[in-house]
Amino acid sequence: MLTVTFIRHGQSEDNVKNIWAGWKDAPLSELGVKASDRIIKRRGQAFLKSNTKFDFIYASDLLRAHATGQAVLNSHSLPKPPFTSDNRLREQHFGIAEGRPWVIATPPNMTYEDMFAQGIFPVLRGREAKFPEGESLNDLARRTESAIADCVVLHLAAAVQSDVHIAIASHGLCISELVAALLRLDPESRRDISYAGLLNTAWTRAVVSIKDASLAGPFDVDHLPPLTVKITDVNNSDHLDSLEAGIEDAGVLDDDKAAARAFFAGKAAA
Repeated sequence: MLTVTFIRHGQSEDNVKNIWAGWKDAPLSELGVKASDRIIKRRGQAFLKSNTKFDFIYASDLLRAHATGQAVLNSHSLPKPPFTSDNRLREQHFGIAEGRPWVIATPPNMTYEDMFAQGIFPVLRGREAKFPEGESLNDLARRTESAIADCVVLHLAAAVQSDVHIAIASHGLCISELVAALLRLDPESRRDISYAGLLNTAWTRAVVSIKDASLAGPFDVDHLPPLTVKITDVNNSDHLDSLEAGIEDAGVLDDDKAAARAFFAGKAAA
């Protein structure tokens, strides 16, 4: 059996700002560091269910997710699993909007081109919409399918012989697309449940099994055996219990900031 645990990065210094931050490479905030250190262990006890041990850890190469993956690695008992940085696990790229203020209410009777020229960068609707020089959600989906092929499917054959557990430290929108890409490998999987709205450092878990265990591989995305993909945990943040106020939703947020946080947590239609 193959288990995949997706972990959203800890709070970054840009998460507390009302700006577009996809590939903008801000480090973890002080709170983000504390939360990341608690993903595996809390008060010295293994906390990510059943004394979790990972066989492989993959992480986005952006600072906030890379540091979160490293925190998981550092907290892991010996022997440490291999750690791989992969730029396909990056957040959606927002092109010319990167680092610019987030806008919900847009001026009437203005084209996107006019808005961009005036430094106005609103939420774009639709899976093909994107800022100049950036990515659409469909672009991100194609990137995550490639990542799933090399970070997950690659390990299927080994999972026939013994259990394999993979951790993937990434970003809210990217994880939403990674989970969707994984579910598409199973035509009978449930896709009527939202896996968006992930808190910083929250984890979501999928279990992948081969329906015919007699098949030994090797496998690739173009020659896959029938698979079963089930989501067993969504947005689990128990490790944040009792952590000081200020996580993702502490305090009162204005509407724009609340909407921005929902968007970057994977709610692309926020």
